Amino acid sequence: MRYILYARKSTDDEDRQVLSIEAQLKELHEYAQRENILVCKEVIEAKTAKKPGRPLFNDILFQIEQGAADGILAWHPDRLARNSIDGGKIIYLVDQKVIKDLRFPTLRFDNNAQGKFMLSIIFGQSKYYIDALSENIRRGIRLKLSKGIWPQWAPVGYLNDRATRAIILDEGKAPFIKKTFELYATGSYTLEGIRERINSLGLTGRKGKSLSRSDYQFLLQNPLYYGVFRYKGEMYEGTHEPIITKKLFDKCQKVMRQRGKHKEKQSKSFVFKGLMRCGECGRSITAEVQKGHTYYHCTKRLVHCSQKYVREEGLAAQIKSILQKVSLSDDWTHKILEQLEKDRNAGVQSLRPRQQNLENQINEIDSKISKLIDVYLEGSLTLEEYQKKKEDFINEKKDLQDKLRDFAAGADNWFEPAKEFVTSLNRARCAIEEGNLEFQKEFLKKIGSNFILKERRLVFSSGAPYRGLLESAPFPTWRRGRDSNPGTRLPRSIA
Repeated sequence: MRYILYARKSTDDEDRQVLSIEAQLKELHEYAQRENILVCKEVIEAKTAKKPGRPLFNDILFQIEQGAADGILAWHPDRLARNSIDGGKIIYLVDQKVIKDLRFPTLRFDNNAQGKFMLSIIFGQSKYYIDALSENIRRGIRLKLSKGIWPQWAPVGYLNDRATRAIILDEGKAPFIKKTFELYATGSYTLEGIRERINSLGLTGRKGKSLSRSDYQFLLQNPLYYGVFRYKGEMYEGTHEPIITKKLFDKCQKVMRQRGKHKEKQSKSFVFKGLMRCGECGRSITAEVQKGHTYYHCTKRLVHCSQKYVREEGLAAQIKSILQKVSLSDDWTHKILEQLEKDRNAGVQSLRPRQQNLENQINEIDSKISKLIDVYLEGSLTLEEYQKKKEDFINEKKDLQDKLRDFAAGADNWFEPAKEFVTSLNRARCAIEEGNLEFQKEFLKKIGSNFILKERRLVFSSGAPYRGLLESAPFPTWRRGRDSNPGTRLPRSIA
């Protein structure tokens, strides 16, 4: 009598149940040799038997029906079936004498009425085990959700903690995730640009694989990174440590929506393209490469315009001259930051009432969420309405928590932007020395607006944040531009 040896594991994941296959094969080979069983073929399958549709198992039954073998050798009946359809088909084929014998090292099967009855009981027990296991898993997921624990595999940047069954920060990858959001929020990088930049830093996904463009798109849209998550359409507050703030996440979503409105052309990147408009006709300024040099000029779309081109080197020289007028030396940067820190400390004492107000607002939202659940259970809201309203409350609460965190750190809203701007004035000097055109452009956009190219000259208006910071600067000589260092002179109009 010829037998087909069949070994099965429940998943195709190489990290799980590999030893189960090895143990099955070892016992089956020893059993076949001990019982003088003729094995004509071996089949190993990595697929769950919870539902029908296993291709290799179905092929075994087809071969037996065609007379290629007479019976099946398996470690246990639950390797053959854990669902009623496959189990019933095996019993039917045995009853019709298509399958002449079943052999298992773990139990004895007799091809008679009692044997088939016992086999049906074992198949029933296997199905009951799967059903009970599924219910236990669902119960465990519901418990995790109620505690704000992400119930699945941790995304890139987090690790699954076996002790707590929660997710924790991956100290090696979390900084790369934060950097991804920060870079994309600038609007200067496409998804492909982000992929090339971050992958080059060494960020990898599961099993050490490089992240694809679609991986980064999913990552940038995942709210789990700012502390909340969706599971089956419903929003939950996470108890894990967030990597980014909701403000940064929202900024990235805005950039992604703007990019989605038009398909970006895969062409050479021109650093100053999109910065300016023509000073004569108001059309956009485009760029092209001629004889190895980059030239910027008016598109002259549907109008007659007399403006001529300007080479990138000439435009860069103008921008360099502008930035030299507003860049700060190391000494002045240190003095201004010291004064800003003093002002910040003085304002901390006045923040407590506002902090208490934020805490009260958070408590009110918690109360609203609790009442929302009661309203839904009473049938006054549909599931979709409940989920949408709950998501709005949770996001509002997250915004308030981010603000409260700033207060708890002892900083008001003005401090970090002011500090960043002052340090950027200092970094502008480094950008000039290094010839970093990308940074120079971004800094130029911070200090001005309405950029116009006319008669090969760059003209623009100084921005409101720029003027506001000048007026609030703590050093009168710096405000009035009378410092002996020409690098700190700050004129009213820049052209």
